[in-house]
Amino acid sequence: MAKNIAEQIVEMLENANVKRIYAVTGDSLNHLNIAVKKSSIEWIHVRHEEVGAYAAAAEAELDGFAVCAGSCGPGHVHLINGVYEAHKSHVPMLVIASTIPSDEMGMDYFQETNTIKLFDDCSHYNQMITRPEQVQRTLQTAIQHAISKKGVAVIGLPGDVSELEAEEGSTSTQIFRTNPVVRPSDEELKHLAALVNESKKVTLYCGIGAEKASAEVIELSKFLKAPVGYSFRGKMAIQPNNPNEVGLTGLLGFPSAYHAMHEADLVILLGTDFPYQKFMPVKNKIVQIDESPERLGRRAKLELGLAGDVKETIKVLFPLLQEKTDTHFLNEQLAFYEKVKEVQLTYVKDFGKENAIQPEYVAHTLDRLAKKDAIFTVDTGMCCVWGARFITGTGERKMLGSFNHGSMANAMPMAIGASLAHPGREVIAMCGDGGISMLLGDMATIFQYKLPVKLIVFNNRTLGMVKLEMEVGGMPDNETDMINPDFAMVAQAMGYPGKNVHKPEEVEDAIKECLAYNGPYLLNIFTNPNALALPPKIDLDQVFGMTKSMAQLMLGGKMEEVLETVKTNYKHIKGLL
Repeated sequence: MAKNIAEQIVEMLENANVKRIYAVTGDSLNHLNIAVKKSSIEWIHVRHEEVGAYAAAAEAELDGFAVCAGSCGPGHVHLINGVYEAHKSHVPMLVIASTIPSDEMGMDYFQETNTIKLFDDCSHYNQMITRPEQVQRTLQTAIQHAISKKGVAVIGLPGDVSELEAEEGSTSTQIFRTNPVVRPSDEELKHLAALVNESKKVTLYCGIGAEKASAEVIELSKFLKAPVGYSFRGKMAIQPNNPNEVGLTGLLGFPSAYHAMHEADLVILLGTDFPYQKFMPVKNKIVQIDESPERLGRRAKLELGLAGDVKETIKVLFPLLQEKTDTHFLNEQLAFYEKVKEVQLTYVKDFGKENAIQPEYVAHTLDRLAKKDAIFTVDTGMCCVWGARFITGTGERKMLGSFNHGSMANAMPMAIGASLAHPGREVIAMCGDGGISMLLGDMATIFQYKLPVKLIVFNNRTLGMVKLEMEVGGMPDNETDMINPDFAMVAQAMGYPGKNVHKPEEVEDAIKECLAYNGPYLLNIFTNPNALALPPKIDLDQVFGMTKSMAQLMLGGKMEEVLETVKTNYKHIKGLL
């Protein structure tokens, strides 16, 4: 029997080494579903397409490519948030958007959406298959775009087209995973070397683009006596075994990295598209090196912008550099970093109290007990803060999150993708109560596929980051409270253990029990709702805003909440002002 188009697509995906497709099946996807059933590819039946897209994004970041699918109309719309996540994080992902019968297009048919318009803003390639002779060419081009441009490619597939008889094309069906060496020209390197050689105080700041250049960054920092800061996405690769690291900066970062960047004569940005301009220095010289030249100069005023792979660029730059001997600047920044870490540990030593456990203590304990090759996923908001500040890079660990798109509810879905892609590794999802509530249904997916995911819920009964944003803006928090279900009982209803942790002295044993369990497990930890995540630089507007909001809370009769916020955070505030 001749192959149909759905079977032809699945055969090409097998040849591209695709292991699974994350999807909710539906009428227009059914032929693809059956084709997958007959193949080596696994169909992962998520409860919500957004979860499927997030799970695929996690797999793509870990392994280089992944696939998700959604059926016509609502399925497409549900995919969109996770698709944006993958595209903004520059991870290669293919989206198969099956759609209405081709002869009904443009007729306002049931569940009709325009896939070209819908996915155009979150993809590098976005085309509709309407004829059999298009299939191989279009799919090969889509995958080639996703892998080469590092982002999303979308193919629209009408349900009636998927069941047509396949035709062999005359163009290549092979996927070319190229790995070119990209580095600045010799003249550009000489210019960069001159800037470095004439600067007494140099700071390196690294992003995810420097992930494969950890050893080269360490060697360069030692040679130049340069402190090394990093972005959140860069942390897991740049922090380990790096004697000159001074932490991360930005909204979640430390004063030490902010200080090292602002006190330097020259800041070298390596593979980072760090988005927060307010944390960038303005009075010193800045050089940016990135493999994507379109990103150069859009975050800071540059002295020099160069296109190149970080690892290859450092290699060819080294012979042109003069070794620096003055260690005063480096030692000063490292000493400041030690003080900052001491301040951080005051929150670890202060465990909190019943139903107000310090989240810093929870994250620090989790860091200490987790395996050295664990994969962490973090929900956007306060969990990102605790992950950024307390989960330590080992060189083998990974941390995934919605770092560019900034969406809630990503941690649990990403843990699904990570656990499926790496079944032998410990996968820990650091979930906010707001985040896990948003996509609660896919806790059932974890049970269905027997994934040993550990869900650590930082249950502060509030939208913590939003509460802080409102207070810093001078507003009393409003409608940020969360009246939650018993998440431990929800886990038990889903088929696996769940445990509530109310007291600080219960935390360590509970985490040990959770991590040791052979299967999925949820810990519902009641953390302090008044724990703040203050940025490394606090300006007067923020101080006035917080003061104003506290005054409004007092006038509104919430004196107890005001006092608890001050008591909880006075050490941190004292350490930053």
